[in-house]
Amino acid sequence: MNYNWDWGVFFKSTGVGSETYLDWYIAGLGWTIGIAIAAWIIALTLGSILGVMRTVPNRIVSGIATCYVELFRNVPLLVQLFIWYFLVPDLLPADLQEWYKQDLNPTTSAFLSVVVCLGLFTTARVCEQVRTGIQALPKGQESAARAMGFKLPQIYWNVLLPQAYRIIIPPLTSEFLNVFKNTSVASLIGLMELLAQTKQTAEFSANLFEAFTLATLIYFTLNMSLMLLMRMVEKKVSVPGLISVGGK
Repeated sequence: MNYNWDWGVFFKSTGVGSETYLDWYIAGLGWTIGIAIAAWIIALTLGSILGVMRTVPNRIVSGIATCYVELFRNVPLLVQLFIWYFLVPDLLPADLQEWYKQDLNPTTSAFLSVVVCLGLFTTARVCEQVRTGIQALPKGQESAARAMGFKLPQIYWNVLLPQAYRIIIPPLTSEFLNVFKNTSVASLIGLMELLAQTKQTAEFSANLFEAFTLATLIYFTLNMSLMLLMRMVEKKVSVPGLISVGGK
């Protein structure tokens, strides 16, 4: 195949104002990071709550959390995204519906939809990680806390969760990386994150291989940096005797 590589294409003008193709990538990366961080805050917060709910000695409470996990984990992410973007706004009260559809900038409404969708989708996965971490702790931890007079909320907050988080840092890292990769679905509802900007660059410049090669390198570098950072955090907070990566 005779293909003339042109890596200088990223510094060329897009024909839209004074922007270069590299500017498009930077803007797309900004949206990708913003979506991922906002969605992760939702997932970690709500996932922790549901993870605790799945382990409490109350069948109704644990059943509610279980239903949530089964629903969001077994419906494809794309289906959920389309539901949040196309269907849910039509179910809002008239005032909110008008605000969402007419007053909000289309980019903002797309951002909110994908953040909520990705956050709630990842919540189900984080919930299972938190549940597993709590259940991996020795049963004596809870018994000792009860013997000291701790109530159930205090047991979780002061004894179980601090240790469980240290155990589940590796799987949580994987989920965090998945959030960054799953942000690519935002391109399907018109949000110009990294993948959308990549496709736009390929179409405008006709440099398909360069466009997707750069995107691949950006995703790889971003995820590798996050993985190395989380490994440092894992080593810093690890507790001898608890389950961790590599049998440490």
